[in-house]
Amino acid sequence: CFLFPVFYLVMIFSDYTGYPFPTAPPVDPFAKIRVDDCGKTKGCFRYGKPGCNAETCDYFLSYRRIGADVEFELSADTDGWVAVGFSSDKKMGGDDVMACVHDDNGRVRIQHFYNVGQWAKEIQRNPARDEEGVFENNRVTCRFKRPVYVPREETIVDLHLSWYYLFAWGPAIQGSITRHDIDSPPVSERVVSIYKYEDIFMPSAAYQTFSSPFCLLLIVALTFYLLMGTP
Repeated sequence: CFLFPVFYLVMIFSDYTGYPFPTAPPVDPFAKIRVDDCGKTKGCFRYGKPGCNAETCDYFLSYRRIGADVEFELSADTDGWVAVGFSSDKKMGGDDVMACVHDDNGRVRIQHFYNVGQWAKEIQRNPARDEEGVFENNRVTCRFKRPVYVPREETIVDLHLSWYYLFAWGPAIQGSITRHDIDSPPVSERVVSIYKYEDIFMPSAAYQTFSSPFCLLLIVALTFYLLMGTP
């Protein structure tokens, strides 16, 4: 008779009716980037208005060593992508690039690229881990780690060596990056060492007008001329 097996199965499942199936754990909200740690426990680059932070700079990057990894935090005033490139010079071409890309589904994905001339080629081997990102207030913000040491490979640099950092951001179309927002994206003035934490500010074009030596000299000359008057 098959009644006993059927009855037994009904009893088994009835015992679990009060217990829902396991669900995925809740996703922690993105922790805001702390700028008060800049120059102390992490290195930072800020590009934009003087005194800006990770939520107001045109571009922001931080880095810090965590064991065998380096943790990067990036943020930019864009709805598309924000990236950092590691270069042996200050020019685009032959660079290892990590980009955080906002796709059409609202997600922010961390992708690995290699600059071939002026063109960024996506590389399937992605050294990023512990990735997280968010798109809020028309800003792309992300955080990820990548190892300090990697096997010798053309498209992935060893971060224990010093590199120029290239900073860029721009729009994306259907999750694919397009040309960066400005013609000459900012570049670190000198090579960057992950073993040295600095807080470096770079004024954007709107705030560079009166900071160059030529403009300062011109202002002094005009002031002198106005004070002395004309004959």
